[in-house]
Amino acid sequence: MITVENLCKRYGETTIVDAVSMTIAKNSITVIVGTSGSGKSTLLRMINRLVEPTGGRVLIDGQDTRAEPAHLLRRRIGYAIQGHGLFPHRTVGENIATVPQLLGWEPARIRARVEELLSVFQLDPKEYADAYPHELSGGQQQRVGVARALAAEPAVLLMDEPYGALDPIIRAKAQADLLEIQRRFGTTIVLVTHDMDEAFHLGDHVAVMSQGRLLQYDRPAVLLTRPADPFVARMTGLADRALRLLSLTTAGEAAVPGLSAGPRVAASVSLREALSELVWKGAESAQVIDADGTARGHLTVASILGHGRPA
Repeated sequence: MITVENLCKRYGETTIVDAVSMTIAKNSITVIVGTSGSGKSTLLRMINRLVEPTGGRVLIDGQDTRAEPAHLLRRRIGYAIQGHGLFPHRTVGENIATVPQLLGWEPARIRARVEELLSVFQLDPKEYADAYPHELSGGQQQRVGVARALAAEPAVLLMDEPYGALDPIIRAKAQADLLEIQRRFGTTIVLVTHDMDEAFHLGDHVAVMSQGRLLQYDRPAVLLTRPADPFVARMTGLADRALRLLSLTTAGEAAVPGLSAGPRVAASVSLREALSELVWKGAESAQVIDADGTARGHLTVASILGHGRPA
């Protein structure tokens, strides 16, 4: 668990982060959003002391992060940035091995970890371990950057707009990879983005910041249905909040017993995607199908729309 207590950062008379407090649950994904200059990246960097706080403190599992040298703290916290930040003169395997080598891992353990992470990110170790970053696509480089951040098995992973430079298709795949990684390793992830759709897709909780202050920190559904103030309402999207609310629930979660003669939709897709399919096909209902091909139940246009309104 990460506890942020009255965290502040000032440069002279300018306050960048203003008395922010929040508790980030273990094994969860928290996303920090806000406009440019809101202090979101500075807040993230104070967690691993890339930026030293002016006031307040950060605790990880109850331990004050100031209790150890900053460079040792950073070795046990993964950090991934936009543009991957890979060392161009080192191979993919050497890049991933960076922190485990600093920690003195045995070579056999490092090799096993590099191979494990490359396989997790669907990069064949035989093909990619000895490749150099310039030989990879942008999406592959970003995956290697995240793999490097995870190499030393950190309990916490910080990500500063990691997918901002990726095209929509690669970005969607990277987001899916991150959710799978989080499920597999149980890593506590804190991610900064300016993309509200990305925040709602990835975040168990979302923090909205403006001018250094934390305006609201809650589950995506609460931000959409009960925004704390007009700024949060605008950030979360007044015009399309119903569709965003539909994005938070899968067809499988909302399916009701019974069969339908309409189109088939996967249980894993969002209600927003299911509604789009029904509108496109001109159908009133759809059969919801699990990954193994069995019927989960069905959905109707009316039942889907019911999930797009506040409870």
